[in-house]
Amino acid sequence: MVDSLDLATMLLRRRTPDIMVIDKGLGMHCVLEWLNNMRLLPTMPAIVVWGVSMTEAEALRLLQSGAKGIVRKTANLEALLACFRTVATGRSWMEDSVFRDSIRSERYERSDLTAREQQVLELVEQGFKNKEIAMELGIRPGTVKIHLKHIFEKTGVRGRYGLAISGLKEKGMVSLAN
Repeated sequence: MVDSLDLATMLLRRRTPDIMVIDKGLGMHCVLEWLNNMRLLPTMPAIVVWGVSMTEAEALRLLQSGAKGIVRKTANLEALLACFRTVATGRSWMEDSVFRDSIRSERYERSDLTAREQQVLELVEQGFKNKEIAMELGIRPGTVKIHLKHIFEKTGVRGRYGLAISGLKEKGMVSLAN
């Protein structure tokens, strides 16, 4: 499996395509490591990760590692083309079915959050863990948990990965498609 990613790296050093599709089936750890190594190249194509299944956590880690597109192998042609069009413009794209249960309800606004809850939310969106958030804000980890509970209640989002993805969506950094 790693040979395939090594071959991809070699091909990228010779010629950089606009878009490259990588199969998550090569192994999540290998794909993440490869994505992080690709950042060292002077030019990098828009990487779309294609997989049979994708959890919220995996999709977020892939995006944070540099992937521009997240597509399930069951995606129809229309979804694939939408993904390719979006990542070709430099934006990120993924199917909303990965996050269907966790995307923020439109009836809640960030303004409903207290200033401290906003700070906690922004750090979650950046990938901070509870202990790191506590250290950054000078509060206890238990207090972070209470703030997260309130954020989940107010936003209608389930889970920290859902918060991070909905934050990326809200900032226009990722497009979700049905």
